[in-house]
Amino acid sequence: MSQQDLPPPPPTSLPSEPEFPRRRTRYNRPRSYVSRWGIAFGLVIGILAGLGYAWLIAPIEEFDTEPYQLRLSDKNHYAVAIILEYQQSGDLGEAVNKLVQMRLGEDPIQSVADIACDLASTGYVDSTSGLNALRAMKTFYQLQGRAGCADLLVPDIDTADSQILEVVVPTNTATIPPPPSKTPVPDLGPTTPTPALQVVPTIVPQRDFEGRIANTFCDPAIPALVEVFVVTFNGDGIPGEQVRVRWDGGDSTFVTGLKLERGESYADFQMENGVGYTIDMPGLADPLSTPLVAETCFTENGDESIRSYRVVFRQIG
Repeated sequence: MSQQDLPPPPPTSLPSEPEFPRRRTRYNRPRSYVSRWGIAFGLVIGILAGLGYAWLIAPIEEFDTEPYQLRLSDKNHYAVAIILEYQQSGDLGEAVNKLVQMRLGEDPIQSVADIACDLASTGYVDSTSGLNALRAMKTFYQLQGRAGCADLLVPDIDTADSQILEVVVPTNTATIPPPPSKTPVPDLGPTTPTPALQVVPTIVPQRDFEGRIANTFCDPAIPALVEVFVVTFNGDGIPGEQVRVRWDGGDSTFVTGLKLERGESYADFQMENGVGYTIDMPGLADPLSTPLVAETCFTENGDESIRSYRVVFRQIG
C-alpha cells in the first residue's frame, strides 16, 4: 500500500462554531462604576441643601437700597413715614427732598395725595394708626394746594367715638323755708332754671399694641441705643408707626421704617449716659413699666460701654 492510499490524518482540533450576536441584557451588560440614579439623587439633595442654606441659615441681606428702588407697596409705606416725621419736625424742605429722592413723579406733593388716595381705598384705614397717618398726609398736601380722593374718604375728625353726655342738674329740690325775719326780703322776681350741663367725656385711647423689653446688650460699637421693633401679631414689620421716648425735661418722637437696611419695623433712639427714659406709642400702647436707664455696663471681655435696649411693640390680636 502506498502512502497515497493512506487516509488523511485527523484534524488537531474541531472547527469552532460560529458566534452569533447575543442580545444585551442586564446579565451581560458591561459594568459601570457611575450610577445615573445616584447622580440625579445627589443633585436633588444638593439643590435642596443650597436653597435651605440660602433661605434659612444665611439669607441675603439687603443694604444700600435707595428709596426709588423699593417696590410700589414699600414706597407707599416709606412716604407715610416721611410725612409722619415731617409732622413731628416741621421741616418742609427735608420732607420734600426725601420725596424727590423716591422719584415718584414730577410733582412729589401730588404723589403724596395719590398715595393717600390708594391707601384710603384699602384696609389701611381700619386701624387707628393708619387713619392718623392718612390725616397727616392729607394735611400735608392740602397746605400745598393739592387735592385727592382722600379728601372725601378720610374724615377730618373722628366723630364716631365722641359722644355728648347730657347731665341735667335738678333745680326743684325741696328746701326748708328760712325762719321769718324782721328784715323785708326784696322780691328778686321769678327764678330761671339752671341750664343743662353738657359734658364731653374724655375718649380713652384704644390700646392696639403691647410693648416689652426684649433684651438688653452691652456693645462698645453701639452704646446707649434703644432699638425699637413694631410688628403685627404674626411678627411682620409695620412701617410708619410713631414711637415716643420721654425723659425729665424733654421728649422725642421717631418713626419706624426710615432705615431700610434694618427692616420696615425698625427705629432707634440715642440715649444719654445716666438718663432714664420711658417709651410708648402715643395713643396706641401704654408706656413700659420699666424705665430704660443708660447706665455703665461691661462686656464679657471686660470692655466698658453703656447699656443698650431692644424693645418690641407687638400688635394685640
